[in-house]
Amino acid sequence: QVQLVESGGGLAQAGGSLRLSCAFSGRTFSSYSMGWFRQAPGKEREFVAAISRSGGRRSYADSVKGRFTLSRDNAKNTVYLQMNSLNPEDTAVYYCAAHSSPYTELIRTSPDAYDYWGQGTQVTVSS
Repeated sequence: QVQLVESGGGLAQAGGSLRLSCAFSGRTFSSYSMGWFRQAPGKEREFVAAISRSGGRRSYADSVKGRFTLSRDNAKNTVYLQMNSLNPEDTAVYYCAAHSSPYTELIRTSPDAYDYWGQGTQVTVSS
């Protein structure tokens, strides 16, 4: 059974930075593409970023493009979301997710495609 544990959330000021980590265990990490989603109060869960199994392909939501960077370390079974130039609209619970994929470079942006989810980590950005 796959387990995902997020860390790194917290409080940041507008314009600041945070780095989220997601530790993967239970299966072969390199067999899974990884994604980050977020959910703000009263809103639906939305796609933030995704990375392919190899790390060679990435996709970002337009709202975070140029500010967030997603990376993975297959030796450490960990995916990282570097968030810069944060603004209050980034306030949400951030979830890490894993998708079992037979394709090395496939990226999925729909939450329905993901097989496993972490418990979430709160990110709050003050103005």
